[in-house]
Amino acid sequence: MRKAILSLAVATTLGAVGCASTSDMTRVQSDLAAARSEAAEAKRAAEDARRAADEAKSAAAAAQQEASAARAAADAAATEAKTAGEKADRIFQRSLQK
Repeated sequence: MRKAILSLAVATTLGAVGCASTSDMTRVQSDLAAARSEAAEAKRAAEDARRAADEAKSAAAAAQQEASAARAAADAAATEAKTAGEKADRIFQRSLQK
């Protein structure tokens, strides 16, 4: 894009002093239009990429929360299972003593 703007500036300057032809000016204007179009497309692509990254970040945060909840549930279940196992062992031990 800078090249196109520089070319336009040079052509405008040369045109002002009568050294640039109409075809040179037309080519420079065409190059500038193409550069602007490419810049606009690049901006759209960057915005799309940023949106996708934001969505991925949100999804990752949600997945992390779900994983934390699952881990807490698993820890609670393990504690409950341990308690139940200990209780069952005490009951079994008492039954052996009778």
